[in-house]
Amino acid sequence: MNKKIIILSSLLLLSLSNQSCSNDYLDVNPTQAISAEDLSLYNNDAGAESFVTAIYAKFRDWNMSSFSWNGVSSITSDDADKGSSPGDTGGDKDLLDALNFTPTGGSIEEIFKANYQAVNRCNQALFFIPQLNNADPSLRNRLIGEARFLRAFVYFTLVRSYGGVPIVDHVPVAGNEDDRVMQLTRKTKEEVYAFIEADLQAAIAALPDKSAYSATNKGRASKGAAYALLAKVSLYQKKWQQVIDNCNMVTGYTLTPDFAEIYKISGENNAESIFEIQGQGGIDMPGIRQYSQTQGARGAGGWGWGFNTPSQSLVDAYNAEGDTERRNATIIFRNSTLYDGRVVPATVENPYYNYKAYSSAFTGSDYSDANIRYLRYAEVLLMKAEAMNELGQTGAAAPFLNQVRNRAGLANTTAVSQSDMRMAIYKERRLELAFEHDRWFDIIRTGQAQAAMAANGKTFVVGKHELFPIPQSFLNEAQGLSTQNPNY
Repeated sequence: MNKKIIILSSLLLLSLSNQSCSNDYLDVNPTQAISAEDLSLYNNDAGAESFVTAIYAKFRDWNMSSFSWNGVSSITSDDADKGSSPGDTGGDKDLLDALNFTPTGGSIEEIFKANYQAVNRCNQALFFIPQLNNADPSLRNRLIGEARFLRAFVYFTLVRSYGGVPIVDHVPVAGNEDDRVMQLTRKTKEEVYAFIEADLQAAIAALPDKSAYSATNKGRASKGAAYALLAKVSLYQKKWQQVIDNCNMVTGYTLTPDFAEIYKISGENNAESIFEIQGQGGIDMPGIRQYSQTQGARGAGGWGWGFNTPSQSLVDAYNAEGDTERRNATIIFRNSTLYDGRVVPATVENPYYNYKAYSSAFTGSDYSDANIRYLRYAEVLLMKAEAMNELGQTGAAAPFLNQVRNRAGLANTTAVSQSDMRMAIYKERRLELAFEHDRWFDIIRTGQAQAAMAANGKTFVVGKHELFPIPQSFLNEAQGLSTQNPNY
């Protein structure tokens, strides 16, 4: 996706949406004012692409994939601490670290709002692209598939974070009371998952394999990405056979021989990569806003804000397994030298930092070239192993787990029983996927959260902390159409 398309998308979104200045979560009224003459400007291949590129661009925003998302998905977990200086709260990152979630918390509100802004962009694409009859029909079909994949991706974030949420499946009509109610009424978790699955099935039918994309289109959603996400959606619902079936459809990918290579620029979009958010470094380039900077080493000799630091619990987990390869590719240690020769002096404030967010060429820049890896083939193998084990196929599950272990330089698992294999897979997910925005949701879905957080000196309240609170500002807007999550 090139820079010109990004710029076109930015201009497009200025005309289509006032999200940045509206107090309404789901305000899309400006879309109703687009004239046929204005739309004709986009009635070509580049115009059609710009609607979908605008969705990808949202994932690079500060409020979507950066500081607040690190707080909600990572600092909350036993893999990470707030970091930074003791007196720097990061707004509410100290509260998230202490599991003190509140309906008025800034990060919790920002993630809710940002994801609905992304839903808005998806719905705009799905509304306008079919009208662009001068664009290539096969291109329009693919773009619609991408938009439905991305909408499913966004709703998966929402349902894991907040449980049942409003389902907004089209561009609402200004002044339509039914549409207003739709935007503000929570659906059940089951209804949201069914909606996600329907979007992914439609995406699978429309998307090409990753190999069909040219170099200029790297990073776009593919059929393999849709199958992998559908497998993950099934995993969270304990639909074990569907997990296996969808994992089996993720073909054409292989493990990267050197684990550390995945997180360098040279490892982006490689043979293991199924889906990642693209970042390009430098002034006026579309990097993920301050994703690297906020997690960079802080203090004398550092280059960043120092938030979202690896916990001692995570370091200990690597050491207990003898897993130096993944440990050293995941954690930047104080008083060490990085792969590019950068020295991390003893004078930085925290003992550990997130290596997976490190940008060598744009260290400390607002916009770096670091990508966020969201779906990798290693996780597909681990999902398949987990599902097979839950179905009693423990012996058959072991080779898939061992592929991931062996790549890390570890011996085959010694687990034989179903319960031991289950714990071995859970442990492997932690070591393999640390700082890839899954640990918090993993320990909740697997029932490990209370014990894991207690071991980290924190109290996880069963019946409350499984979900973040619905933002109070949204509930105020909903005026009784939505209710708060339990115990908030």
